[in-house]
Amino acid sequence: MFMSAPEESVEEEARRLIVELRILESTAEYLQSRINFVNAALTELNLASMSLEGIEKKDSDMIFVPIGGGSYIKARLEDTDRIVYGIGAGVAIEKTIKEAKEDIANRIAELNRAKVSLEQQLSQVLAKLQEDQARLQEITASLRRQR
Repeated sequence: MFMSAPEESVEEEARRLIVELRILESTAEYLQSRINFVNAALTELNLASMSLEGIEKKDSDMIFVPIGGGSYIKARLEDTDRIVYGIGAGVAIEKTIKEAKEDIANRIAELNRAKVSLEQQLSQVLAKLQEDQARLQEITASLRRQR
């Protein structure tokens, strides 16, 4: 069957859109996984911040320490002036509670900014994805009518 030039360009646009849709879907999945990672890090940092607040305002020397699987063990706090604080890449340093709280607050703020940026990028990708899907549906319907 012989195709006219406009029909060829419409089919070529459909092929291009299909490839672009696959790339956009992959990008959306990647951005969503990054958002999930940031959310997990935020949850962990918020828990650390709340724990430091609790230690700072301690009513007693007894605390519950998580040991995994939703289980805890009672422990007695001896020295709450300084804590060992993870700074990344498996490196930890000793800091005062005040310094650690400030660092954690800064990291939370930084992660919140990253999350907003990732969510904006995801929103743009999803909008383009919907736009391309709608255009592909138009092209597909047009090609069906022509045949």
